[in-house]
Amino acid sequence: MKYIRSFAIIFACLFLGKGIQALTGVAIPGSIIGMLILFAVLSMGLIPSHWAKEGCHLFIRHMALLFVPVGVGLMDYLDLISTNTLPILLSTLGSSLVVLIVIGVATHHKEK
Repeated sequence: MKYIRSFAIIFACLFLGKGIQALTGVAIPGSIIGMLILFAVLSMGLIPSHWAKEGCHLFIRHMALLFVPVGVGLMDYLDLISTNTLPILLSTLGSSLVVLIVIGVATHHKEK
């Protein structure tokens, strides 16, 4: 019974997020909006966290399996990825460097 309740909460937030995205037309995917709604609902205490815990643990336990369709979908765009390897590599390294610097500065200032 707890899995049904947990999945109902997760999928309700997902469908609500997809509905908001479809109605507003924002560039943020509906699944991300749904996760933000789930986060907001749980952090405000509107729904007890143990109600969603079982389903979340099940999804996290099988997360590697959920990335298979994405990996297979990337194969459709292999020629596009190979022609743009340098910009992809530079943006990945650049953004990683920015994150590393920001975290380093924030940690340095927090320790003072």
